Amino acid sequence: MATRQPDLVLITWSRNPLVRGSTRRIISVRIIGNAEPCRPSLRPNGLLNTALACLLDNDVGFKVVFRKKTSSISGYLLLQRH
Repeated sequence: MATRQPDLVLITWSRNPLVRGSTRRIISVRIIGNAEPCRPSLRPNGLLNTALACLLDNDVGFKVVFRKKTSSISGYLLLQRH
């Protein structure tokens, strides 16, 4: 029997550089496996905080395994669920 592979979600985000303190918005998403029930919140131009609130919910079970700021206004996150 094959072992179940973890679900992965890679999110690239950015802030508006012209607006100080602007919210982080999703630029792109790559899902490997399944991201239900959070798939509707994982869309380009969606709010990163909304997507993270869903993914990090205890019932959904994702954890941030890597995060990197690529500049003062952009970065990416890798989340994993077993």
